[in-house]
Amino acid sequence: MKRKEDPIDELFSKHQFQWDIENLDANHEVRFKEKLSQKKFNWRFIVSIGIAASIAIFLFTTIGDTAYKKPSELQYASKETIQTDSIFTVLIERELEKINEKKSPENKKIIVDALSQMKILDADYDKIIQELEANGESKQIIYAMISNLQTRISFLQKVLEHLEINEQKKVLPDEKTM
Repeated sequence: MKRKEDPIDELFSKHQFQWDIENLDANHEVRFKEKLSQKKFNWRFIVSIGIAASIAIFLFTTIGDTAYKKPSELQYASKETIQTDSIFTVLIERELEKINEKKSPENKKIIVDALSQMKILDADYDKIIQELEANGESKQIIYAMISNLQTRISFLQKVLEHLEINEQKKVLPDEKTM
């Protein structure tokens, strides 16, 4: 039985004398050894620079970021002012939670309008806090702060009342009695 040649062997035997063969120059070995002996690229140096840069970026973002953060509200205020602010803030947050619980398609427009109005009042409050930090506590600033907080709470309570009236209208349709 005759063994069939492998197609690859057949291909190589067919093109045996057609290979590009070039003789190397006599000084090729010398040039190759010179290139090997030249100073190698120092990867350790590049890696250490990368690590140092990463550490510098980490430190800048953690330490440097705190310098640019907005100072905590009422940082320079008295204990009484801070307590007043925290009490009013809790009340405002509760009222906002109650409003968010009342979300429905019928109340959507009222809630969106109320929240946009609250953003305006919040911006006014931020200005008051900046004034407090810049000039210290004064009766006028404290009065403006408390007035803003009271306005926000009463506004939210009115919005809640309006939402409840809308819900009652929905539950109790107009009926004629005999």
